[in-house]
Amino acid sequence: MIKYITLLFLVLPFFGSAQKKELTKEEYIARVKASPDSISTLVDLRRVGGYDPVYPELQALYNTLSKNVKNSSEGKEFQDYLNTLETVQIGKIAPAFTQNDTTGTPVKLSDFKGKYVLLDFWASWCPDCRVESPDLVKTYQQFKGENFEILGISFDKDRNSWIKAIHADKLHWRHVSDLKRWQNDVGTLYGVKSIPQNVLIDPNGKIVAKNLHGDALRAKLKEVLKK
Repeated sequence: MIKYITLLFLVLPFFGSAQKKELTKEEYIARVKASPDSISTLVDLRRVGGYDPVYPELQALYNTLSKNVKNSSEGKEFQDYLNTLETVQIGKIAPAFTQNDTTGTPVKLSDFKGKYVLLDFWASWCPDCRVESPDLVKTYQQFKGENFEILGISFDKDRNSWIKAIHADKLHWRHVSDLKRWQNDVGTLYGVKSIPQNVLIDPNGKIVAKNLHGDALRAKLKEVLKK
């Protein structure tokens, strides 16, 4: 099973004894509901979302927190994050962006209008991304054509490492990056806090699926591309 690399974007003090094991989602929800007045509850709320956060669920839990927590700098940061998640739900129009490819040429999301495009968030330094590469190559070889493309969005900081990984893993599709690592502008725009992660966008620019991998991704592409 792939263990996705995650950025815990809220650095908050930890109170109490050290955790010996990862709690379940239900246990994190219970902790959030039990401590609405503690800023550290925001860490538990982030963990409720996990790899694939669900906006309505997180927003509903956030609404139960005290005004003091919501009005703190950490609380406002979390609400900003929730606002971002709201804009990239399935069914929403994908936020527009422009970022440079490996040659420094600007690539726009609108360049892919009229096609299904998979935004693949990854990095050369991310072991789970590299483990997934062969399967994604298999998917691309099966479905590539005039109606489907992949756009890799790298969280790399070193340009040479980024390009070397593209060639080593035979990722023969378009790639962009601003070399800002976790602060990648497109990643921020899409609320990406874990990688590998992806977003499937239809020919009209609407988000139709998120975070599908392997057979699940191929089944979705077979469905939408009628193959």
